[in-house]
Amino acid sequence: MSKIESGEPTAAADWIRILSNYRDPSVVRSTFELIVTAVPFVALWLVIWAAWESGHGWISFILAVPAAAFLVRLFLIQHDCGHGAFFKHRALNDWTGRVIGVLTLTPYDAWKRAHAIHHGTSGNLDKRGIGDLDTLTVREYRALNVWGRLRYRLYRNPVVLFGIGPVYMFMLRHRLPLGETIRHWRSWVSPMATNAAIAAVVVGLMWLIGWKTFLLIQIPITLIAGVIGVWLFFIQHQFEGTFWAEGEAWNVHDAALRGSSYYALPSPLAWLTAHIGIHHVHHLYARIPFYRLPQVLRDQAPLASASRVTLWQSLKCARLALWDEVENRLLSFKEARKLPHA
Repeated sequence: MSKIESGEPTAAADWIRILSNYRDPSVVRSTFELIVTAVPFVALWLVIWAAWESGHGWISFILAVPAAAFLVRLFLIQHDCGHGAFFKHRALNDWTGRVIGVLTLTPYDAWKRAHAIHHGTSGNLDKRGIGDLDTLTVREYRALNVWGRLRYRLYRNPVVLFGIGPVYMFMLRHRLPLGETIRHWRSWVSPMATNAAIAAVVVGLMWLIGWKTFLLIQIPITLIAGVIGVWLFFIQHQFEGTFWAEGEAWNVHDAALRGSSYYALPSPLAWLTAHIGIHHVHHLYARIPFYRLPQVLRDQAPLASASRVTLWQSLKCARLALWDEVENRLLSFKEARKLPHA
């Protein structure tokens, strides 16, 4: 009898063998998921265009919300492609991801490399800075000068994090390689090719429907999708009981199970977000197609209660900003001020 069957606790590393049983994607199911995501997105885009053409442009600002949701779902399909989880064949995953990347303004190959680093370093205090949100410890924050604290507080302000942040990330950050990657010519290929494809699509649509109409349609969709995307990424790792450690105290399996949330969304929202809320399972075994993640929770009861964050609880997480290495939890600035320890 396995530990799961006997009801005994299972260590994070023990889940790998169990979760490997869910890894194989179905080409039929994956194709279906791609169709039921891309077709509604295109249809909504065309309806919004028709609304502007008929003089009912105000409708576009309502329809921009579901259109943005389907754009986020396309990004999450791109995300599964980056893990080799959406199709069995690598080339099919990669080219599907590259095409979707033109719509999501995300250079697939460059993002894929950075995201792989994120999976290998998430929750590691010694390896912060790639594919994650900047998170300081209480000690590090207190060691900053006034301007340093002001910059960090500004960065973690919800208006900046979820308002300006998405604009910077998708409009600017993804257009060029930054950091260490800028030194190698291969790192330029993905963003430059994506930029060229985006430019071709934008120029073509502007020629077809006019530049003003195009911008009125696309900008709200892109901005809303960006806010949703950044929020999802935030709540996947930024919750009170998350996991951060350094040195030998860190390991990838505990960081996955304890440092990634199970964002328990209502069923319609869970479907629209491609079940990315089951993030602890995804980090434990990234090769599982998103449409099989709910089955994992149905079959493996302990995972359905681990690192669980409800929609209401998640709203309270927006204030969290500093990691307390003594109490091992994320705190707000207000809570950190009350701590006696440095």
